[in-house]
Amino acid sequence: MMLETLAPTAARIGAMLLARRQTIAVADGATGGLILAGLVTVPGATRFCRGGGLVYSLKGRDILLGLPRDDYAGMESVTEAYAALQARAIRDRFGADWGIAESGAAGPDAHPRGAPAGRSCIAIARPGGETAMTLDTGTSDRIANMGAFAAAALRFLAATLEEG
Repeated sequence: MMLETLAPTAARIGAMLLARRQTIAVADGATGGLILAGLVTVPGATRFCRGGGLVYSLKGRDILLGLPRDDYAGMESVTEAYAALQARAIRDRFGADWGIAESGAAGPDAHPRGAPAGRSCIAIARPGGETAMTLDTGTSDRIANMGAFAAAALRFLAATLEEG
């Protein structure tokens, strides 16, 4: 089961956030909620996880992130810049210390805006800055990609937290 593979990394993340007395909010995209689901596998997650949601449509994005459409002017989805904007917005919207967002194309087809299946852009908004990464799995297997994107996002978050 996917959550069993995400839980150990989520437990490390939870321990670090709790030790720092910090919180996080999540904007899942092509992960379909798996990043947030992974985090809430941790007992006591309510002490560090503010919540979040699935950004899967323009309307959903507008409601969840609360940004004016002008903030997205000239941006393409499935880019590090787009994910970073969402990570900042979810962090701020939920009043968290950290925000993580994922924008991807799980497959089997390319994203409607042209990104190839198997591409995920993940961004983290942290106190004092932000960081982002792109993952290309090289496969169009939707379910495998969703799991790979979520696992990569949690590993990236854990590594970023470990850096300080």
